[in-house]
Amino acid sequence: MATYRKRGDRWQVQVRRVGQPTLSRSFTTKADAQRWARHMEAELDATLLPVDYRKLEETTLKDILVRYREEIVPTKRGQDIETIIIDAFLRNPIAQLTLDRLTPQAFSSYRDARLETVRPATLLRELGIVQHAIDTATKEWGFPPIANPVKGIRKPKLGSGRERRVTPEEVEKLLQGALRSRNRHLAPAISLAVETGMRRGELLGMHWEHLDANRRTLLIPHTKNGHPRRIPLSAKATRTLIDRKTLGLERPLPISAESLKKAWQRLIARCGLDDLRFHDLRHEAISRFFERGFSMPEVALISGHRDPRMLFRYTHIRAETLLEKLG
Repeated sequence: MATYRKRGDRWQVQVRRVGQPTLSRSFTTKADAQRWARHMEAELDATLLPVDYRKLEETTLKDILVRYREEIVPTKRGQDIETIIIDAFLRNPIAQLTLDRLTPQAFSSYRDARLETVRPATLLRELGIVQHAIDTATKEWGFPPIANPVKGIRKPKLGSGRERRVTPEEVEKLLQGALRSRNRHLAPAISLAVETGMRRGELLGMHWEHLDANRRTLLIPHTKNGHPRRIPLSAKATRTLIDRKTLGLERPLPISAESLKKAWQRLIARCGLDDLRFHDLRHEAISRFFERGFSMPEVALISGHRDPRMLFRYTHIRAETLLEKLG
């Protein structure tokens, strides 16, 4: 059973079970203490063998995240980014806390401090990684069950999304500037991004065996969400890819992500479009699909979105394009 004591401005709770160590934690409110106690009692009741909770006192969050980085992250497509996120998180003092001292309050403080310097989307990605690492430790690595403290905090809400549209004049300016670039792959990358709505990584990951020029389709086997998809190609996109193939290139865009990033940065500086991101081309493509009258399932098939809410965040239809329908 659980016992509660008020000590100063904090509530201390203890959970006891015969044959198992006594569990105790402190919380700022009695409601938090009661929720934790109920969770731990349920976990203890479901445990047939005695659990050594000393592991929680001997293991820091850093220990868990380092193991997660070495064992789990390499199996993910976004391993490079997740590694960077974890390495940065490990420099925060919260990473030095032992698992028995991790509380929702600790992560609430971390959340509030981070939101002063990063966007909600960035913070949510960080918290998602940490939450999964803790779950992995308790479900797969034999750590004693704990109430995941990340799940107990209020998450920041995402904004309405970036509304930057790329005008036809800007696209033409970018293409003309790219044709004068030393990087001969920049112009076709821009053109294909606007025509297909593909992510940068998907563009750079194209291979000739994925292209069916006769049927005007392209297979994207490796995607951000792990679900392959086959997309239709516009006449312009098809011509661009066929022209690339006649050059004898090993793949449509034989360029690294870093090279494309630097070439893009030089281009937008020359064109005076410093507020433009390469990812905005994907936003533009998706918005144009809707303006052409494509249905939600049709656009989702092309863009790869599986959550309609996220697809709406990528879509910003111009009011002017609706005038013809209004009459």
